[in-house]
Amino acid sequence: MPFHTHHISSLYLGVDRRITVWLPPGWRARRRRYPVLYLNDGQNLFDPARAFAGQTWHVRETAAWLIRHKRIPPLVIVGIDHGGARRGREYLPVEDDRNPGARHPLGREYVEFVTHEVLPFMLREYPVDAGPSNTGFGGSSYGAVAALHAAIVRPGVFGRLLLESPSLYVGGEHLLRRARSVRRWPFRAYLGVGTAETSRADRNEETVDNVRKLGAILRRAGLGTRRLRVVVEPGGTHSEGAWARRLPQALEFLYGV
Repeated sequence: MPFHTHHISSLYLGVDRRITVWLPPGWRARRRRYPVLYLNDGQNLFDPARAFAGQTWHVRETAAWLIRHKRIPPLVIVGIDHGGARRGREYLPVEDDRNPGARHPLGREYVEFVTHEVLPFMLREYPVDAGPSNTGFGGSSYGAVAALHAAIVRPGVFGRLLLESPSLYVGGEHLLRRARSVRRWPFRAYLGVGTAETSRADRNEETVDNVRKLGAILRRAGLGTRRLRVVVEPGGTHSEGAWARRLPQALEFLYGV
């Protein structure tokens, strides 16, 4: 299955950023337009040579299997590279007191980069459908924070949300507070977390509790069982391996019938 890479020159971030586009099997022959899922931390999705510790999410293999077995429709998946040393600043809307490298956050600029530069590029260059029902966004850890932040400040752009091990503690639970006042959420949301995200029991409990808090907020906003899935994996760690393991159920929930 083909990959295509591009470098987008971003006015909002002031840098060039690589994206990797995965196209479903037989996409040329179908002559149709496809839903699209954007994922943060693009280095960790497809290629072990670029991934953290050589471990990917196995996005290509998982999506191709689900499509081949008609568990999900054909879709395009776009990996957006993180900014290296700027990763924390770009992904967070507020500072993280636990990470000195996340000072002077650029979270709002990152949302503008994705919505005003990456999405229009894909609509111009690839056979992807527009509209929230066809547009998903997701990520893990800080990347999940960035996706959630985008859903909050740009309601109606993303209709499917994939959040793995989100760092919801940042800014004194800043995004949880903001989420309580959101009136328009994506059509479907998948939240995944493990019970062994860190080496500290207190932070593991905090991480799981925060995901459950977000799930409760979404339920109060009207997301029932057909629209919301919360998965707490016993022993699941903060790793690409854990996120890869949960990816099949995430994609099937978000895109399945």
